[in-house]
Amino acid sequence: MPNVTVSPYFNLTMFVNIGPYRYPALAACLLLYVFIVCANWTVALTVCSEKTLHEPMYIFVAGLSFNALYGSTSFFPRFLLDLASDAHLISRAACFTQIYFIYTYAANEMTTLCVMAYDRYLAVCHPLRYHTRMTAKKALTLVGLAWLFPVFILTTVIYLSATLPLCGDEIQKVFCANWNVVKLSCVPTVVNNVVGMFMTISTVFLPLAFVLYTYTRIINVSWRRSDKFKGRVFQSCMPHMVSFVVYSVAIFCDIALSRYNVEEMNSFVAIILSLEFVVIPPLLNPVLYGLKLTDIRRHIFKML
Repeated sequence: MPNVTVSPYFNLTMFVNIGPYRYPALAACLLLYVFIVCANWTVALTVCSEKTLHEPMYIFVAGLSFNALYGSTSFFPRFLLDLASDAHLISRAACFTQIYFIYTYAANEMTTLCVMAYDRYLAVCHPLRYHTRMTAKKALTLVGLAWLFPVFILTTVIYLSATLPLCGDEIQKVFCANWNVVKLSCVPTVVNNVVGMFMTISTVFLPLAFVLYTYTRIINVSWRRSDKFKGRVFQSCMPHMVSFVVYSVAIFCDIALSRYNVEEMNSFVAIILSLEFVVIPPLLNPVLYGLKLTDIRRHIFKML
């Protein structure tokens, strides 16, 4: 019979002792977090306060900014505390809470990018019916569904993980991750694996397939049109394409890393790969949309 661990804490083992570089690293991460919060809050506040920006495309951009605030706040405060500490223990309740917040952020990002792709598909492929099929009210409804769908799935996933009897307390991450906790289980985890696979397919691979389908249709429509039309389509879709590609690569790195033995990798490389999806999109999106979309950029400068 395996020895069931009753420790109320998990130990995050991927933190590297960087000696005198700890405090410069802490200061740099704190500044990064402050920039992410300020940049995303500026974009979200601009869209919410300017009535001329109450259009579907800008509503989706605001949704990405709010999700970035949600995700970065779920990660950075605890990460900064661990950087400043010699011990990297986290209580079970805090660990599962962090898993829930970070995973809902990750799923919300992909589903929001999915509905943004649908918006661009309607704008390019059905321009005459766009304003009747995609209104501000419908955009808000889609953003709400993009948030609620992952919440219901992840509530089930986290509940199943939280009720497992565990035979260890070491998590090879700098933050709590569901699969790393499930691997500590003393009993078979068939149900957890099936539900986790359903979650991954429904919140990652199905949105990914839908986005690829919509852009295939957009490319087919644009290919037969004039260069001027292609230029307008490219300018309209480019921020979303960049956001989607960057996030897809980042989330793939984390999924692949969770199935790989990180002890065989360089610690710094493993940490960077595991943090990409929670750092790069919240950092990139406000810069990308705030500077590339003329209306948002103009109102931001006006507000500042």
